[in-house]
Amino acid sequence: MPIELIIDKRTHDLGGGFEVGRVLPFQKRRMVGPFIFFDQMGPVYLDAGIPKSLDVRPHPHIGLSTVTYLYDGAMTHRDSLGFHQEIKPGEVNWMVAGSGITHSERFEYARTNGANMFGIQAWVALPNEFEETNPAFYHHEGDDLPHWSDDGIKGRLIAGAIDGMSAKVKTHSPLFYVHLEMKNGGRHTISNQYSERAVFVARGAVEVLGQALIAGQMAVLSGNEAIDIKATTDATIMILGGEPVGKRFMFWNFVASTNERLEQAKEDWKQGRMKLPKGDENEFIPLPE
Repeated sequence: MPIELIIDKRTHDLGGGFEVGRVLPFQKRRMVGPFIFFDQMGPVYLDAGIPKSLDVRPHPHIGLSTVTYLYDGAMTHRDSLGFHQEIKPGEVNWMVAGSGITHSERFEYARTNGANMFGIQAWVALPNEFEETNPAFYHHEGDDLPHWSDDGIKGRLIAGAIDGMSAKVKTHSPLFYVHLEMKNGGRHTISNQYSERAVFVARGAVEVLGQALIAGQMAVLSGNEAIDIKATTDATIMILGGEPVGKRFMFWNFVASTNERLEQAKEDWKQGRMKLPKGDENEFIPLPE
């Protein structure tokens, strides 16, 4: 079968009506290529004057890269390297945690203006040889990324390489991450360039070789054949995958190839050995019990 598994997002309310839908990791499928975490944020309208308790306070990461990609709204990123970046729709903000970084994500624009928040947060596990690389942050405007329009489809390559295109985002292993806006009846073929691939429907509905997928579902593809997607409504689609990087252990915001490294990261955070973002030194998320 061309579809190995269909994963439904599991919804969790963070408070104030702001919901996230967890897709990866899943019990039967922890990763797709190097992608180890995949959350849908919203869609939800945040009124002006929302409380600061909705913000994601400073917290740490190791062993991965994060990318927050928005369809609507805005978020304010601050990190321990000193970067302060407003995240806007269609842009790529790629944060390499490596040996360790801390950051916060705040709804400052929505707090002032009100905003419809809708997007995806994904994590990519770093391969063994780059797990302890120096942390870094890269910002790319939407026009800085490969994009195309064709027969009812608008596409953008967020990161990696596929179909002869390469994004400028610095990655550490073979992968691809694509955003498609599809009109009803539009079609797209997913290349067989990588051994692991998945399709996520953020909005609308599609068919993958006759199998219906609706908003909030991810289809993990099997085999090594090219796969056709057909939109059955106007739809927002994410296609992702790449080559596996090996088994990974995960605790909270930490990803590592060994449990020993996770334990070290826990202790570093508990003992205050990880620098907090500039301007965010007075609060942080404690290590979960």
